[in-house]
Amino acid sequence: MPRFTAASSSARPPSRTAILLVQLGTPDAPEPGAVRRYLSEFLSDPRVVEIPAPVWKPILHGVILRRRPAESARKYASVWTPEGSPLMVNTVRQASLLRGWLGHHGHDVDVAFAMRYGNPSIAEVLRELREQGLQRLLVLPLYPQYAASTTATAIDAVMRELAQWRRQPELRTVRSFHDDEGWLDAIVQRIRAEWTHDGPPDRLLMSFHGVPRRTTLAGDPYHEECLASAALLAKRLGLPPEGWGVSFQSRFGRAEWLQPYTARTLAELGRDGLRRVDVVCPGFVSDCLETLEEIAIEGRETFLASGGGEFRFLPCLNDSPAFVEALGRLALRHLSGW
Repeated sequence: MPRFTAASSSARPPSRTAILLVQLGTPDAPEPGAVRRYLSEFLSDPRVVEIPAPVWKPILHGVILRRRPAESARKYASVWTPEGSPLMVNTVRQASLLRGWLGHHGHDVDVAFAMRYGNPSIAEVLRELREQGLQRLLVLPLYPQYAASTTATAIDAVMRELAQWRRQPELRTVRSFHDDEGWLDAIVQRIRAEWTHDGPPDRLLMSFHGVPRRTTLAGDPYHEECLASAALLAKRLGLPPEGWGVSFQSRFGRAEWLQPYTARTLAELGRDGLRRVDVVCPGFVSDCLETLEEIAIEGRETFLASGGGEFRFLPCLNDSPAFVEALGRLALRHLSGW
């Protein structure tokens, strides 16, 4: 899978200002070995699993990495495309289109992307940018809502790499964009396009990735920002209070996570006999395993098996022009003065 980084731009002299888009990551292939390597890196991050290493590592290596890779590989295979991982495909396109949008608007800024876990790594891409004469860097994690287990660990990885450089670039970071006008408008535009013919459903469920509840009690603003995003979207869509709801997916382990849980909510809505439920995932800017398999496949099965009527999964923003423009305008605000 080709990467769009500073090194892959045209023959013109490279810009000394760059934007680094950061995504969570993906296995290199939908195979147990590749998934095991990916999960090992991901679940070894103390920002992701806040359990003391002496307790967690025997569980991770003795149980999880022996059992989970094969099952996860089957799930990845169910959504893998001829071009590769959906998350990788979408991120490549977003980086390329953002570079084009900025150039069209007269801004000579390189755009690179990296994965927090897997390839291309943050360290690898930063070194490529250094070779191109990097002087100013804007890090833009592609997580609308801030969480220590996503945004913070991405910034940690950037800082660890830059700590080894003698000649560091000027650095700026985007903390979150959960209430950004352009991003909100892009999601509303995507939803309304899906409702053009049949109108809104009985219930629009906004499903966000879950995190352990204790992270919120420790001061993480993620839950608050998810609820704020959902309320802003519902207001823009003109939905009544009974027309929408919020839930949290991707629970892992036995600890209590943010509630209500998406799977349980879909089962309840099915038992209530709702004629149609639409699910959108505002915490994800790209379709990936968690949206295409967990929601579009498993979520549908749960809702229908519980007695529900019609289920619709509304795609993420992916490479939509409205989202590319929103990213561009968000980046330009943070690049001001450079």
